[in-house]
Amino acid sequence: MPRILSSLLVLVVAWGLWSGHGEPLIVGFGALSCLAVFGISRRMDRVVGEQPLDYGLALRSLGYLPWLLLQIVKSNLDVARLIVGSAPTVHSHLIRVQADQATELGRVIYANSITLTPGTITLDLRGQDLLVHALTRSAAEGVQEGEMGRRVSRLEGQG
Repeated sequence: MPRILSSLLVLVVAWGLWSGHGEPLIVGFGALSCLAVFGISRRMDRVVGEQPLDYGLALRSLGYLPWLLLQIVKSNLDVARLIVGSAPTVHSHLIRVQADQATELGRVIYANSITLTPGTITLDLRGQDLLVHALTRSAAEGVQEGEMGRRVSRLEGQG
């Protein structure tokens, strides 16, 4: 019960910090929306209190996030070169990539990391199979190389 209440408290505090409103009507709507999100999450079996917390994931993400941000910046520059015309023209590719992560959360982090990187987007995730659209041949090769997948596997505690 304390974990469930703490999950609800986190929702309410996050809403309060991000909204910046203190009017009674708005605060009431915010409380109702937090309760609705909590109720929906509970019905979906996604409440923290029902699953063990992995504090190591949070610590390992401190190493992964800076690397991901660097990849996002590099990809932004590549896409910008495409737009201004100083790079080769667009040669889009659809590729299938194997997600070797042990957990569903790891595969979702991997798929979202690909999508966050400009020039690539994950179109489908089924089991351990990802369908990725890449804007250029080099973007497709970068995904197929698998460095991001290896880093996500380390993020979830493998290797």
